[in-house]
Amino acid sequence: MENNKKIVVVTGGGSGMGLATIKNMDKDYTFIISGRTVARLENAVNELTSLGYEVYPYSCDVSKRESVVSLVEYATSLGEVKIVINAAGVSPAMKTNPEQVLRINALGTVYVNQEFSKVMARGSVILDIASNSAYVLPSFMAPTGTYKLAEKNEDAFVKKLARKASIMPGEYYKKGMAYTFSKLFVIWYAKKCAFEYGKRGIRIVSLSPGLIATDMGNMEVEVGGSLIPNTAENRMGTPEELGYAIATVADPRNGFLTAVDVLCDGGSSTRMHGFKFTLKD
Repeated sequence: MENNKKIVVVTGGGSGMGLATIKNMDKDYTFIISGRTVARLENAVNELTSLGYEVYPYSCDVSKRESVVSLVEYATSLGEVKIVINAAGVSPAMKTNPEQVLRINALGTVYVNQEFSKVMARGSVILDIASNSAYVLPSFMAPTGTYKLAEKNEDAFVKKLARKASIMPGEYYKKGMAYTFSKLFVIWYAKKCAFEYGKRGIRIVSLSPGLIATDMGNMEVEVGGSLIPNTAENRMGTPEELGYAIATVADPRNGFLTAVDVLCDGGSSTRMHGFKFTLKD
């Protein structure tokens, strides 16, 4: 098999925003989409192949470092990894607990960034998907001191944040607070990595979607739907809109866009933070 391909890896690429992102990217790339089971990726592979993309499925659980290492090895066996889009994640409405949310969303980001950065060259890009839920939390509640444990003591990192989340009433809201902590961590960690890996010419950026009409997003409408009236157009975003935004931010031509979170939530965070305007003659 040729090993001079330009590889794009999309974790969680079998549906939703990950799948929509690939449809907005250059067909000169070879794509690897990962999920916890290859069988669930088959429909995406068939759809993308019919559109003229070269795409391969691979099983990966980002909450396990050894699984991410295996994905890296597979990717490098096909060619040079140019872009990694880390879209794998879980939300509060899914069948998880707070610790699982933190391990998948937060530690999964650590593993993806650390392991892929080892094989990526100057001019490559890692884009980590966060969430506008990170903008809901008041800054004084951000547990950034605990975030530093993620690379030093993973169990303590997870347990401390899960304990903080446990103050919320009800299982959904406990998971919701863990989710918020995890996505705020993604933003924080992407910025940290941007300065660490930037010395080697690897660009790291995060993107925070609002409520998007994917399968995962639709599961959150019952509670998260309260954000919709805060958007400028009073609606959810579409996977196609978000996919284009992600593909654009990840494009290597955006070489100076780094160490920042790109907020793509229809303006809901702007309104929640009390934005007001007046027009004067």
